[in-house]
Amino acid sequence: MAKTNKTTMPVPVGYQMLVALPPQGEKIGNVFIPDDMKSREHTASIVGNIIAMGPDCYLDKAKFPTGPWCKIGDWILMRSYSGTRFKIKGHEFRIINDDTAQAVVNDPRFIERA
Repeated sequence: MAKTNKTTMPVPVGYQMLVALPPQGEKIGNVFIPDDMKSREHTASIVGNIIAMGPDCYLDKAKFPTGPWCKIGDWILMRSYSGTRFKIKGHEFRIINDDTAQAVVNDPRFIERA
């Protein structure tokens, strides 16, 4: 991941989450994303790592009666064109709604978009 600091990272507000998309051939957390992935866009567009959450994430008890669907540090599946896409120092991020996370993924290396 590109070197960033807290001043360069946007802080999600409300019910938004900041998600880092996996760079090809780099390590994020404890997971290494190999160079031989078929297509960075195929995987990166649907898999992300939650790095920050707004203060209102998952507080709507009517919408989330069993509590949060995910937490900071989780790898998630999301729709290909979800949220606001942007880059910082060449690394892609998204800001998505809390209800955009569709699944928690234990190992993102095996996920491909069909």
